[in-house]
Amino acid sequence: MKIEKWLPLGSVVILKNGSKPLMIFGRKQINVKTQKEFDYVGCLWPEGNIASDFNFFFNNEDIEKILFRGFENEVEIEFRKMLK
Repeated sequence: MKIEKWLPLGSVVILKNGSKPLMIFGRKQINVKTQKEFDYVGCLWPEGNIASDFNFFFNNEDIEKILFRGFENEVEIEFRKMLK
């Protein structure tokens, strides 16, 4: 599935080889353990952000399916233009 770059915050996705939905709550995130940058950080849905040990870092190519698209308005659209 071709995923457009930069889904809005609050989007809920299923990752390839994943079974549990994740809600995106950050973009362009660095995993402090590996110092690697990822497109997104997400948390389990519906549980929410329990603790940093339960954060999932992933990239666009890891997304299998979009279950829900987060809130978008003109501010979000303009902000996404700044992300590279």
